[in-house]
Amino acid sequence: MEEIYVRHVEFLGFEKRFFPSQHYVYMLMVKWNNLSEKLIYRGYPEIYTFHKSLMEMFPIEAGDIDKKDRIIPALPAPKWLDSQKSTETRQSTLAEYCHSLISLPPKISRCQLVCNFFKVRPEDENPPAQQPFKRNETIVMSTDKARGNTSEISGPIILESYRVISDYSKTSKYEINLLTGDLVEIVEKSPNGWWFCQCDTKRGWVPASYLEPLDGPEEPEDADPNYAGELYITTQAYKAAQDDELTLETGETIEVIHKLLDGWWVVRKGEETGHFPSMFLHKTGEKKEMDENVIRRQIPPPRRSTIRNAQSIHGKGRKGISQNTYRRNSRRFLLQKGDWPNQPRKTSNDATQSPLQERENGDNIPKPAGSSPGGELKKGAPFIPPRPSTELIMERCTENTCKKVSVRKTN
Repeated sequence: MEEIYVRHVEFLGFEKRFFPSQHYVYMLMVKWNNLSEKLIYRGYPEIYTFHKSLMEMFPIEAGDIDKKDRIIPALPAPKWLDSQKSTETRQSTLAEYCHSLISLPPKISRCQLVCNFFKVRPEDENPPAQQPFKRNETIVMSTDKARGNTSEISGPIILESYRVISDYSKTSKYEINLLTGDLVEIVEKSPNGWWFCQCDTKRGWVPASYLEPLDGPEEPEDADPNYAGELYITTQAYKAAQDDELTLETGETIEVIHKLLDGWWVVRKGEETGHFPSMFLHKTGEKKEMDENVIRRQIPPPRRSTIRNAQSIHGKGRKGISQNTYRRNSRRFLLQKGDWPNQPRKTSNDATQSPLQERENGDNIPKPAGSSPGGELKKGAPFIPPRPSTELIMERCTENTCKKVSVRKTN
């Protein structure tokens, strides 16, 4: 039988509880080597008791015999009376402690004591009942900084509340069932469109498309389109299921021009734009890391347009940008950005076939050299083609040429 051990511990924040009396518990997302993950709650006195037991089990590594041999991280003793401020300031220490603990040699990090401490308990899945007049307060750390440098952890923020717009049935054990009108608190917003949330005593992943903010239909964190584009590579093929989506094969390079919170980003491939699941994209030039969210799911989250009987509390729905608008604005941006080179002059044999005679560019055509006031060419005079407009040059150039000129302009 395969050994089960803790692979990673992510420190999320803490919760202030009022039953049976006021106290604080820390929230830890424990990820195991079998790709399962569980949210557990531990108080600081319990964490310190575990730490002391670990020191007694491994006296050499704890530095009891020789301080030079110590590799088990230190942990300060708990205070006589914990306050919210002391609980907050202790977060960075605990986050670093959990990281160092799992990085210890396997005989310590995979021992039975460690596994039992991080194993999910019944009270983790079904926390004690709340006070009728006081609701538990959940305070989390910034996800990006908590995963990066623990010394740069920001101050606490209150969890955001969202409303469910339609019934959702979970498709895996990592998700939770939701009913229309349920209020959920968001713990983590993953860029692939799956959000980790809690609803009463339930906790798990749900698609962001089934949630709406309480203040209004607009997502306050939705970024504006970036028509300059960011280069990404497709990691998995996807066939378009709707008209405003793109079909792409594995290994294609595209440009992301709009990152949406529901996980369906707008990408540009040549002159075409369309929605594409962000979980199948990887940014060029960055080290590819294994995402447990992608491992657990082979399909992207559903889009808002596919949800039936969506019931919003807001009079007007979200304002979506059409693909025609994306294409038009993208084309306009590329037009304005480039400093296009002069086009070589054409010979007199090509003059009669020149596209510059088109009606929409008639204002750009000067009188040919050697022409008479009446507009007729003098006999034997050569025809000199006019310089084309910048817009026409852009339309006739290939995409690679346009990008090279843009890079030269930027540099």
